[in-house]
Amino acid sequence: MADQLPVIRGMHDILPADMPAWYRLEDEYRMLVESYGYRQIRTPIIEKTALFARSIGVVTDIVEKEMYSFDDRNGDSLSLRPENTASVVRAGLQAGLLHDQQQRLWYCGPMFRHERPQKGRYRQFHQLGAETFGISGADIEAELILLAARFWKRLGLDEIDLQINSLGSSQCRQRYRGLLVEYFRDHHSELDEDSRRRLESNPLRILDSKNSDMQTLIEAAPAMRDSLDAESRDHFSELTDILDQTGVSYQVNQRLVRGLDYYCHTVFEWVTETLGAQGTVCGGGRYDGLVEQLGGKPNFAAGFSMGSERLISMLIDQQLAPAEADCDVYLLMRGTGSVARSQQLAESIRDRMPRLKLVVHAGAGSFKSQMRKADKSGAQVAIILGESEMAAGTVTLKFLRQQRQQAEVPQAEIVTRLAALLE
Repeated sequence: MADQLPVIRGMHDILPADMPAWYRLEDEYRMLVESYGYRQIRTPIIEKTALFARSIGVVTDIVEKEMYSFDDRNGDSLSLRPENTASVVRAGLQAGLLHDQQQRLWYCGPMFRHERPQKGRYRQFHQLGAETFGISGADIEAELILLAARFWKRLGLDEIDLQINSLGSSQCRQRYRGLLVEYFRDHHSELDEDSRRRLESNPLRILDSKNSDMQTLIEAAPAMRDSLDAESRDHFSELTDILDQTGVSYQVNQRLVRGLDYYCHTVFEWVTETLGAQGTVCGGGRYDGLVEQLGGKPNFAAGFSMGSERLISMLIDQQLAPAEADCDVYLLMRGTGSVARSQQLAESIRDRMPRLKLVVHAGAGSFKSQMRKADKSGAQVAIILGESEMAAGTVTLKFLRQQRQQAEVPQAEIVTRLAALLE
């Protein structure tokens, strides 16, 4: 027998037993964001590499080390998307959605980064996200935070805390950048290799370093708040006022900068200590410069993304993942002509009960083996159609999870009886 081919390192299968948790996560998210007025957008998983180089930044870890990039047969450099914000902006520009309009958009789907696999971090991972355009105030940033807070509540998840910060306007960020470069140059010998590389290209990323040997140096670095102008302070104050009035708890984290270059003003992360080192389950903020950076007219933009796998882990750990049966009803048969009649009966039931999970036994087998499969399926009720039932125009209902006497029911009443039994 040929050797089996395992899944690619860092990728993972989502098996049927895992799907109830995924359905719950994605269905709850879709219903929630649509209740806030967000519309879904779906973008290709492959884009031109230049899109991410222009949006994320050429000298970021994502572009330099983590993207899955390749040349296609026409010689074009393409990449599997490492995140979806740039793709949403590209799609919005291409379709004319961002010109003199406000947009609230949401998405879900797979992203790809060639990172070191560990718990909660995969090379193919899934994100739920929201992006808004054409809205300048802190009110939309607060809405995004409130939406996420309501999502945790609907899922029943706890132990998720909010951290926020302000990066100020682009002018503030440039001023702060200069202060950081000066400070870290004076401590160049204390920087690790990654931080030395980032010093000239994106010094704010040094503040995001997880190197424990550099934390004292980072804590002593100039604080962003000292570089904020009055307008940026007012913007951040408006945000905190809304959060205070709506009862959302938060911590101002002066070292929170987010990993991508395009953020300005508000940045935020929802973090947990229940997942070990991979503590961020949702991150986002404002990125007003990105639309222009990708070829559009200047525009306001804010959004977030959530890691689906990390949220699924939390649902499982907190015993909030639903255990869903494979089916509600299992239809068994015995006797000559019962196979075709069973399929006919099943289709008539499905016509009237489209949401019913009805499995018809297939593959022949003794009645005893059929009953074993019916019990294993998780069904509440078995429908038995044999020669005597066919002759009488009835079916037998056998209760698999309740101590009840089986009953013979006219076929014309089967839908009514099943609806009453499975309420």
